[in-house]
Amino acid sequence: MNLVVREALLAFKRAPLLSALSVTTIAFSLFVLGLFGLVAVNLQDALRSVQERVEIVAYLLPGTPIEATAIGLKDIEAFPEVQAANYVSEEEALRRARSELVEFRDVLRELERNPLPASVEIKLKPNFRDADHVSAVAERLRGFGFVDDVRFGRDWVEKLDRLRQLAAAVGIVVGAAFATVAIIIIGTTIRMAVLQRSREIAIMRLVGATDGFIRRPFLLQGAIKGLLGGAVAVGLSYGAYTLIDHYLIQAAFFTREQAAAIVGFGAVIGFLGSATSVGRHLKRV
Repeated sequence: MNLVVREALLAFKRAPLLSALSVTTIAFSLFVLGLFGLVAVNLQDALRSVQERVEIVAYLLPGTPIEATAIGLKDIEAFPEVQAANYVSEEEALRRARSELVEFRDVLRELERNPLPASVEIKLKPNFRDADHVSAVAERLRGFGFVDDVRFGRDWVEKLDRLRQLAAAVGIVVGAAFATVAIIIIGTTIRMAVLQRSREIAIMRLVGATDGFIRRPFLLQGAIKGLLGGAVAVGLSYGAYTLIDHYLIQAAFFTREQAAAIVGFGAVIGFLGSATSVGRHLKRV
């Protein structure tokens, strides 16, 4: 194992310019992916913030006994999708309207009778805020005898779902594209390293070295290059995030786990790039 590590590290010493070029190229490939990742992270934060506002409002029939409402409220809170259910009385609804609808404050003050119904505001758990679950809960609420109407903004909930699906699909496509580019780059550098050491490899075969033994330093070399490229990419992404956060808009950066995943992703594609190249080109040496 020590021999494999030593041989992999010696490759950087033998061809420092080629190694630096390949690490830099990988870093910039992953940096572009990292920038897209930053956009995705901040978009997900924005979508999460909007999702937190997903709410179902069940308007109650006038004159519904408070006892029936209390029993119904417990039943609603027992729904597996429901995070919280809050009863809003007619008086509370009018008070809110006077506070929030400033332009109609005078009109609302002069009302002889409160026209606003009591309601139950239902907030769903994070994993149940998509259109299908919201519609299912709304349909169940309509089955309660004291519920007059149910509102939840079907159109914008469905649009939110489509936006989230689109963001996920674009993320997969872009990530796969840049991963492929990085694998090709690493494969090319490993191929050059194999050809550069062709005489040495031929001698190793003469003394009984197997292809697996010869291949391992190249695989480790590719993984190290990918690892270094991923680390540089995270550093560049942090620099871009600092500039954006300071001069443009308040933004979020990767969590430690996400940053580690980018570095690990670099190592994986480095290993894959080496594996796809070294086996094919060893046969020609």
